[in-house]
Order: sequence, then structure tokens, then C-alpha cells
Amino acid sequence: MIRNDFPITPELVASHGLKPDEYQRILDLIGREPTFTELGIFSAMWNEHCSYKSSKKWLRTLPTSGPQVIQGPGENAGVVDIGDGQTVVFKMESHNHPSYIEPYQGAATGVGGILRDVFTMGARPVAAMNALRFGAPDHPKTRHLVSGVVSGVGGYGNSFGVPTVGGEVQFDERYNGNILVNAFAAGLADADKIFYSKAEGVGLPVVYLGAKTGRDGVGGATMASAEFDESIEEKRPTVQVGDPFTEKCLLEACLELMASGAVIAIQDMGAAGLTCSAVEMGAKGDLGIRLDLDTVPVREESMTAYEMMLSESQERMLMVLRPEKEAEAEAIFRKWGLDFAIVGVTTDDLRFRVFHQGVEVANLPIKELGDEAPEYDRPWVEPVAPAALASDTIPAGDIVDSLLKLLDSPNLSSRRWVWEQYDTLIQGNSLQRPGADAGVIRVEGHEKKALAFSSDVNPFYCEADPYEGGKQAVAECWRNLTASGALPLAATDNLNFGNPERPEIMGQLVFAIKGIGEACRALDFPIVSGNVSLYNETLGKGIMPTPTIGGVGLIADWARMGRVAFAAENEEILLIGAPAEFGTHLGQSAYLREIHGRKEGLAPHVDLAAERRTGDFVRELISKGIATSAHDLSDGGLAVAIAEMAMASGIGATIDEPKSDSAVASFFGEDQGRYLVTVAKGAAEGLAAEGVSIQHIGVTGGSSLKLGSVHAIPVAELKAAHEGWFPRFMCN
Repeated sequence: MIRNDFPITPELVASHGLKPDEYQRILDLIGREPTFTELGIFSAMWNEHCSYKSSKKWLRTLPTSGPQVIQGPGENAGVVDIGDGQTVVFKMESHNHPSYIEPYQGAATGVGGILRDVFTMGARPVAAMNALRFGAPDHPKTRHLVSGVVSGVGGYGNSFGVPTVGGEVQFDERYNGNILVNAFAAGLADADKIFYSKAEGVGLPVVYLGAKTGRDGVGGATMASAEFDESIEEKRPTVQVGDPFTEKCLLEACLELMASGAVIAIQDMGAAGLTCSAVEMGAKGDLGIRLDLDTVPVREESMTAYEMMLSESQERMLMVLRPEKEAEAEAIFRKWGLDFAIVGVTTDDLRFRVFHQGVEVANLPIKELGDEAPEYDRPWVEPVAPAALASDTIPAGDIVDSLLKLLDSPNLSSRRWVWEQYDTLIQGNSLQRPGADAGVIRVEGHEKKALAFSSDVNPFYCEADPYEGGKQAVAECWRNLTASGALPLAATDNLNFGNPERPEIMGQLVFAIKGIGEACRALDFPIVSGNVSLYNETLGKGIMPTPTIGGVGLIADWARMGRVAFAAENEEILLIGAPAEFGTHLGQSAYLREIHGRKEGLAPHVDLAAERRTGDFVRELISKGIATSAHDLSDGGLAVAIAEMAMASGIGATIDEPKSDSAVASFFGEDQGRYLVTVAKGAAEGLAAEGVSIQHIGVTGGSSLKLGSVHAIPVAELKAAHEGWFPRFMCN
């Protein structure tokens, strides 16, 4: 007989993030009042972070399959074929709320969690990225948060031993009360050695592996599904504490155990800890699970069943093992100094039963715990586009002065201060350090293949037009991979939005997903994994819609990799994919925003057919060795892109006078689908592709950058401006 020794009150239900109608759904489902532990289990399984109850309807519309896709959404990470019997396994996940409350541990455990998602699938992690968004630089908490998050990312990733190959850092006042920390990881695995979370077989041992369970992170998933208010500091105990050295041992032990043939199913203990991992394993296999919490390794005294079920202590795994391999499995984990405990058994009754100190504290239908979670078709309103930018309101400006200000601005300055705190070269396979269009690593065991990684989104575009902004995030990621010479394979998404119960916010989510889906279909760039992070608000003020896209591409021969840096002097500079003018679109541009403080105008339109034609052509130029350098145009337009190429090489350039009447629009316009490519003198003769614009706009050489008829700027002066802002901000 199940016993409830804790009164369930409306206040207690509300404190678990459950609405009255959701609680009534629980009563109808189980036919009685839940125990305190069961209430916690429902709270964990039915919160937004775990159930995707507001976004599930729309996520189903995304393209998730393709000839290269081995595993799409629904597992710990996506799996994509890269040929030769090899796969790349990858995912992006958010740790936004924890990182605001406790920046070091929040960011560190975000890295640890995404690494576990990858090696749970049987892959050895080979690359990491992070997309970070902070409040205004002059906000009193921003510098503290930047310092803590960057230290946490580096502290965990460096100790674990995975190179951080790229990412993003952005500042805006809309993130003052709710920063974003999105972590990405990728690993390599043999195609015939992928591991899944579906339990199979009745009467098999359910085994707890890794670190001990403590009280850290109890209620973390529920906290991640709620807005912040004045009580934010009280939520600090819900942030997990990470140990990268234990995680490294866990990685090696898991991979060794997998090679032994002992593993039937495996699931990492992430959000909602033991609860979510056990329920997901059993439900996927149409099996029940019986747990005995008296056998769970703990590091604190007198832990209750509720605490053990909801703890989010890090570096833990749950597995279903072959019984004849138990002794071998335990020996492996003991060798690595990790806990190994049989905590349960698979059953045929489709029940999730939990016992503690001889008392049954939970007895629930296991399938319904996940499958019957509320799913909402929340009301939404179509976003209203801002007014178009009137040409007569565009402020004129000196091109050189404007370029220097952009390069020295919070959002376009060098991120060297950040990435130099990360180990970017460990494992010895990195071919491009952060700062290029994409991070690139060699594929170990293959003498030519390489993988490219990029993370992208422009929240300013997304707020002005979530549909075009969603398209642009995908296209920008695809374009960055292309500029590195990679064939884009697949993507992962991290959809960061405010409160979906507000129709205008839900409209942002709906239209961003529509744009993402359209772009992914047009570019053959399926979404194979991802995460949704909602309720990113504080005191009713939400973040900008920020649907981050992480992408992976394959380079057939890394000797023919695209590079941002000019290769030599006296080479021709081609602008590919642009209209007759260099550029025209200044709405929502960095020029208006960073120099004039104006967030105005329409987001740029993304012509996906043109993106595809242009990108395929540029990739061909790189693979054939015709392009000696390549760079896509994004924030800051042509002027910033050409400056970045000059700074990366130390070689200057002379750019032709633009044909447009507006030099500002030509040099700082942010029209989409454009690339800068350099070729040897004479190599541009005869270059053509149907529907692709190719313009000769200048030549490399010298030690200065000359934009049209304005005076030259020494590359050294550009570099000093570009490298100055971040150290100055962090050291003041």
C-alpha cells in the first residue's frame, strides 16, 4: 500500500510549477492524491524544460531526416553519417537560469551536461562551442556574469579535455535580467556502435553509475521553467555543482563498458535526474521500472526519497546491463574510482515504482508520465513588423571613423579575451582557432576529412521579424560552414524565448520555427537535436527571441579548407552574391545600433534559393583551390568583413568606389547571402554560375585598408581598435 505522509495543498502544488488544471489531470490519471514524492516526479516530468508542452506542436513541423541522418530528435543527441563507417554526434542545450543565479557553476555544469549527452551515445567528445548573451556592458552585474560564465566554461571544458572551437558573445540590455548560456558539444563514434536509451528485456538490472547523489540541483528543472522575480537569490541551491575530473573518468569508464558489450540501454542523469532518466528508459522500451532508493549512493545524510528522485547532482548515468556482465561492469567502474550500484530492475507492468526505507513512495503509470504530459496549443498573435527605414533618416558618417567604432564596439570587437581562456588546441586536431567563420578539426583516423562547426543567430533580426530572423539564423550558420569549405550536414537548435503564455511571445516562437523549418528544408540542413528554453524573463521583462542554430559540416580534404585571412598580396577580391551595389540594407544593422543607438527598420530578407546557389558556388571555388580565402558577410557588412580578412592576415586591401549613392549603405549594409572571396590574379576570368552575382571589387596588398576614395587605414590601427574593447571592459 502506498502511503502519503505529507499533506498536498494548493500552495504546494503551485510551488511545484503545476497549474490547477494540470493537478486535476494528475488526479484523474492516477485516481487518488499523489504522494509528496509523486508530486515532485510529476513536477519534473511535466515542466516546460522536460516536456516541451508549449513547443511540441511546432517542433514537429521541423525537418529532421535526410540520407545522412542516423538519429534525429528524441535521443540524447543527434547522429549524422560522415562516411567511412564514422558518425558525428552532437547537440546544443541551454543552462540559462542556473548561469544567471550562479555563473561559474551554472556554465560549468551546462558544459558537463552537454558532454554527457554526447558520450551517452557512445561518442568520444571532440569539440565544444558556446553561445553567450549578456546584459548591457554598463549594467552593474554584467562584468561579474561574464567573468563567472567564461571561467565556468573554461574551467570545465579545459579540465575535461575537449577543445572549444567557436561560439558567440553578445551584449544587450534585454539580457540584463536573464542571460543566455547555450552549450554545444560534438563527438565521433563508429556507425555500428551507437548506444540508445531504450530499455529492453524484463528482470534486468538497472544500474546507477558515476558520482554520488547530493542535494545540489533539487528542483533545477522546475526552476528552469519559471520566470525570475525578486526571490532569485533564494534559488541558488537549485544550481548543480560540477566536477570535470569525475566526468572525464565517467567518459572513459562508459566507453570501456560499452566496448565490453554489457550495455543494453544508457541515459545520462540530466534535468530531473534519476526521475527523468529512469522514466525515459522504461517508457521507450514499453517496460516498467522498480527502484530501491536505499541502494542509491549518496554523499549527504538523511536524504529523502523526494530529494534523491529530483537531485540533479552531476556526473551520473543510469544503465540497463546484461546480467552476466555485472561483475565485469562493476570492475570497470571501480577501477575508475566511480560508484556502481544496482538500484532497480525492469518489469513488465508499465509502472514506475519507487521504494524507500521499505515504503512505496511512488507507483505511477510510466508511459503516461511522459506521454500524457500536458501539450498546449497556446494562443499566439502574428508579430507586427516595424516600420521600414526611411532613406532620408539614415545618418551619414565618415566611413573610416564608423568602421573603427564598430570594431571597437561591444558586439563586433574581438572575442580573444574570451577564447584565450579556453583550451582550443587540446586533442591536437584543431585546424582553425576561434575567430574564423567556423571552428574546424581533423577527423582522427582519417588523413583528409575534417569537421566544421558554427553557432549563429541575430536576435535583433528575430525581434524585428521572427520569421525572417529564423531563416537568417539557419542561413548564417550554413553560410559560415560553407565559407570554411564544408558541406553543411545538419543542425541543432536552442530556442530561447520569454513567457509562452503571452500571445505575442508565443507568436515569436511560432514564426521563428516556421522560418527555421523553411530554411532547413531549402538548404537540406535538417534539425537532428535541440532544446527549448522558455520563460526567460525577469519581472515580466523578456529577452529578445534568440533561436540559436548550431551546425556541423564536412570538409572532404582539409588541405582545401576555406580561411578568412588573405593568402597573399596582389590577389583579386570578389564579392559574390551581392546586388548591383555592394549592399543596401541598413534596417536593424550594426551600423545603426552600435554607432547611433537606433534599433530600427525591417530585418533583411533571406532569399533561400539565392543562398543555395551562391553557397554551392563558393564551396566549389574553395574545394577546387580557386578561392585562396573566403569570408561571409554578416554584422557590419562589407567594411567589417574586409577588415576582418585584413586583420587576420596582416595584409591590406584597396576596395573600389561603390556605385551606390550611399557609401554608408554600400559599406555597412547587411544584405544576406554574400561572400568575399580572393583569387590569384587572372583566376577570375571565366568564373560564372547561373543566378550568382560575381563582382570584382578590389585587390589585396600593402599594410593599409582603403575603402573607396577615403583615406587608407593602417591594418595595425584596425587591429588595435578590434582587440581593445574586451580587455578594457573586463579590466576596468
